[in-house]
Amino acid sequence: MRASQEFIKKLEELYQIYENEVKEKWKEGLLADDTAKTYLCHSRNFVKWCRNEFVPGGRNEKK
Repeated sequence: MRASQEFIKKLEELYQIYENEVKEKWKEGLLADDTAKTYLCHSRNFVKWCRNEFVPGGRNEKK
C-alpha cells in the first residue's frame, strides 16, 4: 500500500463525491460520454494506484 488506511478511506470518500459530480454533469449534458468515462477511469486508476493495486503500463510489461 502506498498510503495509510486513513488516507485511503478519505480518498475513497472523496472519489465517491467526484464520481457523483461527474455523472451528474454527464446527465446534464455538460460532459460527453467519452469524456465522463475518461475522467472516471483515470481517477479510479489513481485510487487503485494509492492502494498499490495498479501499475501504470503494467499490462504492457513483458513477462
